[in-house]
Amino acid sequence: MKKHIASILAGGMMLAAAPALAADEVTLQLKWVTQAQFGGYYVAKDKGFYEEEDLDVTIKPGGPDIAPPQVIAGGGADVIVDWMPAALAARERGVPLVNIAQPFKSSGMMLTCLKETGIEGPDDFPGRTLGVWFFGNEYPFLSWMSQLGIPTEGGEDGVEVLKQGFNVDPLLQKQADCISTMTYNEYWQVIDAGITPEELINFKYEDQGVATLEDGLYVLEEDLQDPEFVDKMVRFVRASMKGWKWAEENPVEAAMIVLENDATGAQTEKHQKRMMEEVAKLTAGSNGELDPADYQRTVDSLLSGGSDPVITQEPEGAWTHAITDEALN
Repeated sequence: MKKHIASILAGGMMLAAAPALAADEVTLQLKWVTQAQFGGYYVAKDKGFYEEEDLDVTIKPGGPDIAPPQVIAGGGADVIVDWMPAALAARERGVPLVNIAQPFKSSGMMLTCLKETGIEGPDDFPGRTLGVWFFGNEYPFLSWMSQLGIPTEGGEDGVEVLKQGFNVDPLLQKQADCISTMTYNEYWQVIDAGITPEELINFKYEDQGVATLEDGLYVLEEDLQDPEFVDKMVRFVRASMKGWKWAEENPVEAAMIVLENDATGAQTEKHQKRMMEEVAKLTAGSNGELDPADYQRTVDSLLSGGSDPVITQEPEGAWTHAITDEALN
């Protein structure tokens, strides 16, 4: 009898010592460095929303030399955050990216100019120097200029494109008449540098009718053939959107969570709180499901590039509701 009890106890100890099933691993590659632009993902991780979905999520910051499509094509991520123009351009070049969710409903992209230049509208752009981000961020700008019929090779009838770093120095140092800014980031860097809002004129891409979708979630098309991967993405999107909605309702707390995850220590509390409040305006109205009308508007804008469009043909299979249909039910 004693041997029997000892055997039962030993078996119980072995079961207790057996490791729990590991959570499913997901690697997310961000488009840029750790900041409130990606607050929803950091919130989902910090608040345990991913853990509740049995996910172990690694969030990889981006940077000026990191192209998310290249990262995922090379096997360095399961899912990436990218702007749709860059994603569709990459798809046409052979990286089969598919949009599985769209947390950002609105565009935050602007062209910010000094009023002292005399620029009052897009008709005043010819002959000017405009700062433009590259690494895939140039596509909305090039599409806009094409629609306006303004060449981007300089000259009296065209604009001189200054390859802008990810800062606002060209405007502050008068190297450019206008620079690329985001409503939640670089615009406020200009303000913090001592230039007043009254000294600036902003051209929001949304207001110009050329806004394209930003900050969507993309995976490789072939991975969507794997039921286990699809299941992981359903849980990932569900938890991520829970994080985004929490961040919208609690922008100050969300900004502090972002700061706690900034390993570089480069971000400031003031800037991240302000950024989170502005980003919340862009995610508002989205439950994560891509609006086909928004998608088509983006495609139409990218195709209307005259002799040099961003994409040359209507994409096929570039988005799916399969993930959000399951995640949101």
